Amino acid sequence: MSPTKAVENRREQILREAARLFAERGFHGVGVDEIGAAVGISGPGLYRHFAGKDAMLAELLVGISGRLLAAGRMRVAETTEPAETLDALIRGHIDFAIDDRPLITLHDRELDRLRESDRKLVRQLQRQYVEEWVAVVRRVYPGATELEARAAVHAVFGLLNSTPHLGAQSGLPDRAGMAALLHRLALSALDALGGGPALDSGDDRRVTF
Repeated sequence: MSPTKAVENRREQILREAARLFAERGFHGVGVDEIGAAVGISGPGLYRHFAGKDAMLAELLVGISGRLLAAGRMRVAETTEPAETLDALIRGHIDFAIDDRPLITLHDRELDRLRESDRKLVRQLQRQYVEEWVAVVRRVYPGATELEARAAVHAVFGLLNSTPHLGAQSGLPDRAGMAALLHRLALSALDALGGGPALDSGDDRRVTF
């Protein structure tokens, strides 16, 4: 492994553990030393990778917003059939909602801790991501107004992004079962717009980014 790749992997490991700890105990409830211990390096050693906790939080929230937008644009570019594109967007966001729950918690609780420029960038990336969805939804449901399509998209996001509230409750479906359930719920929410094609909720293919 090249030195550059090793540094990238270490940064990703630090960010993953920081996200987990911040989500579990809050931004101010976690020290640099604790993040370092979670990845097997000294707290001061973290400063070779990040200027501090604020920099980690910014990279986590700006980073996931950028990745969601890039993945959404990729899916829109890869398919020409609107219903297939919408299905790919739904499945991709479900993967995020299941696999990156700590980042959803961080966004809900800690976004206001970002400096203004980073917070504005997160909001800008999120708006662009919403616009990708709205454009596709209006193609699938041509009878819906822009306002209706936008409201439906935000409703779907609210539904899918509720996964952190599930915790570790017993009796929940496994990952595949949860993905299938969220997929059906998202389709049901969008079907409230009316006039669109019937999308297949039985196909549990996983889309990753």
